[in-house]
Amino acid sequence: MNAVDLFILIAYLVGVTVFGCSFYFRKSAKGADGFVAGRGAAPNWAIGLSIFATLVSSISFLALPAKAFASNWNALVFSFTVPLTAVVAALVFVPLYRNLHSVSAYSFLEERFGAWARMYGSACFLVMQTARSGVILYLLALLLKTLFGWSVPMTILIVGLATCVYSMLGGVLAVIWTDAVQSVVLMAGTLLCIGVLVFSMPDGITSAVERIWSEGKLSLGSFSFADWASETFWVTFIYAVFINLQNLGIDQSYTQRYISAKDMRGAVKSVCLGSFLYLPVTVCFVAIGTLLWAYYTARPGMLPAEVMAVKDSVFPYFIMHSLPVGVTGVLVAAIIAAAMSTVSSTLNSGATVIMEDWFRRYMCKDASDTACVQVLRGATLFLGLASVGIAFLVIGVESALSTWWMLQGVLSGGMLGLFLLGCVSKRVTSAQAAVATVAGIAVVAWVVFFQSSFHANLSIVFGTSALFFSGLAFACLRKACFTRGFSPVVSRSKRKF
Repeated sequence: MNAVDLFILIAYLVGVTVFGCSFYFRKSAKGADGFVAGRGAAPNWAIGLSIFATLVSSISFLALPAKAFASNWNALVFSFTVPLTAVVAALVFVPLYRNLHSVSAYSFLEERFGAWARMYGSACFLVMQTARSGVILYLLALLLKTLFGWSVPMTILIVGLATCVYSMLGGVLAVIWTDAVQSVVLMAGTLLCIGVLVFSMPDGITSAVERIWSEGKLSLGSFSFADWASETFWVTFIYAVFINLQNLGIDQSYTQRYISAKDMRGAVKSVCLGSFLYLPVTVCFVAIGTLLWAYYTARPGMLPAEVMAVKDSVFPYFIMHSLPVGVTGVLVAAIIAAAMSTVSSTLNSGATVIMEDWFRRYMCKDASDTACVQVLRGATLFLGLASVGIAFLVIGVESALSTWWMLQGVLSGGMLGLFLLGCVSKRVTSAQAAVATVAGIAVVAWVVFFQSSFHANLSIVFGTSALFFSGLAFACLRKACFTRGFSPVVSRSKRKF
């Protein structure tokens, strides 16, 4: 790696870490409320950029170009649903969370179904997001090793601990503002890469576009309703609606941003800005993949066979061999930025969940503000070290990654359905919701592990639907029994739902 690119990377890492740590001295970041919500000090546009940066991870930065290079623009269908689900989040979930007397999204589940639901939701969130952060750190380190030969363990330590330090000291304001900076770096790197590809196309951009069009590289996939085992348009679209509704609707990493806004109107503006910005940027991601295809097909033999065989390595190969000095540094900084923004959001929101759902709920209900801040910082450090530890555990065990994504589907399959059940029906009891949750998890496990007629991505669709409709069915059955004079055994809890 040349000196210019290395200077850019070091300057970025040091600069963003120092900038994040500087919020430790801000008055608006003091106290537990300042740590988790920022006292409304962050402007709407910064919160919106933070939501956008959390939506984009280094995985999507690399995976979307790889998919577009290998096939078509089917991956973009996922992005089409983000603005749609953002509207639902703005209309339903933003008012819901801002009217809760808690910074934890999962306190809503306790209000509806009891303490077990809150613990289930917060525990699943902590396990999934911490493991996801570890996977992101590992994949980032693996990429930098491929590009520059850097040590994987050392990269994990440097990036992971730098992110942990500013998240621990600066709280949510540090996360929001560093996310905003990182989103600008990410967009700048993306546009620079597209510019280089357009102006260095061997046969000119006009001829390249003609070849792209004639080969069907802009297709969104098959529109067949008969194939549910492949990544068709409809499989991707339906999966994306559910997963983005889960992200923007019930994921603490996003819901905490809604609470951080100064008022309801500001929260709505923030979620709309972040979500609507996601679509054009992901268009740029898939455009990079398609332009890479045009670039290398115009120069047969330029791409080594071993690189062509592994489509995920094409973009890193281009970064390493074809980008001008300086542009490489900016683009790699953008990839690191995408990873750090996702990890920092997880650390801050995870610490909030530990403090609100576990410490104040069970250990010390009347904890002082000082004690809460200490717990928040300690939890941030713990989650940061746990993420780094998980990243170390998966070094050299690539099969563990695909296994984890399947397990993630099982863990998260019931979450969205449980929230929707709580929002839609007031008749479903705690016991009925618990049985429905077990049914939803069982359906997800069946789809993921025991059948092949449906694509694995549809596990969240089947799991959410099974939980939601079985819960409604139990409530209707109970009502029918009472109507006909039967008296089934129900909970005698005086809690009103």
